[in-house]
Amino acid sequence: MSSLLARYAECIFWMARYMERAENLARILDVHETFSRDTRGAKNWMSIVQLNADEKRFLTRYQSATAQNVVNFYVLDTQNPTSIVSAVRSARENARTLRPLISTEMWTQINVFYNRLLALGPSDIAPHNLTRLCSMVKEACQAHTGITEGTFYRDQGWYFYQLGKYLERADQTTRLLDIKYHTLLPFADDVGSALDVSQWNAVLRSAAGYHAFRRVYPRGMTPAAVAGFMLYNESFPRSVTTCVRQIDGLLVRLKSRYMLKGGSVAMERIDEIQAALHSRSVEDVIKTGLHEYLDWLQLHLNAVTSEISKAYFGAVPAEAMAEQ
Repeated sequence: MSSLLARYAECIFWMARYMERAENLARILDVHETFSRDTRGAKNWMSIVQLNADEKRFLTRYQSATAQNVVNFYVLDTQNPTSIVSAVRSARENARTLRPLISTEMWTQINVFYNRLLALGPSDIAPHNLTRLCSMVKEACQAHTGITEGTFYRDQGWYFYQLGKYLERADQTTRLLDIKYHTLLPFADDVGSALDVSQWNAVLRSAAGYHAFRRVYPRGMTPAAVAGFMLYNESFPRSVTTCVRQIDGLLVRLKSRYMLKGGSVAMERIDEIQAALHSRSVEDVIKTGLHEYLDWLQLHLNAVTSEISKAYFGAVPAEAMAEQ
């Protein structure tokens, strides 16, 4: 790739990731707010910080992990690079660089969305308004996805946009699952209880997967069924298996259709993930540690990002990881 195209490809890749990240962060906050309505969940807001490995950054800015501090940190805090407003700002900066390549509709929608976030105040993130705010963020991100689908020219840039979207989506699906297992690990007596079922229900709804799940499992809801659905179901668009399969196909088509050199190591990493996804049942994964399995997936998805950056954007691994 020419250096100019590599720069554009990188901007497209990260614009997609930042928008997908903002949407998924809204989903995580929304589902956690649902969990916090019981007394045990109300104590676990620090878990979101831990889930995103932001403990050091958070504790330098806030003294305690109250609901108000954590939500402010992840929604309005412009000094936090992992907040929703920062993610959309980064997407907008990439979109500005991409003005010759993207449609006017894409640019306008990101601008309007960013300005809407800047206009938010403390009352907008109050507990009774948080679900409404998360819905607004999700709808704006989905509008971006729809406008991009309908207006973005289908060349190499489209493939890099899809790569960024599916890599981020796979990573965030593992984090959503981790919230239930890592932060609200049920007591043995709670498994199968109304509280347990309602929390799994919330996880599915946060991934927009409740109705799809019910088509596969019309009756009953077990932890194994939900985890297996979100990890392995090949027809659910947010499952890790579906996202990884899409990434594999996109890398293959970049190589075959556009004769791009590089990317072989990224394809090998994807093969490793696919082999791991196909080799174990969800019951076996839960028995040996779902949290550890999700951690392994996240590390390997990060490695794929690093290899794509090296192959197509001219980045060294440390630089690629620093951008996340």
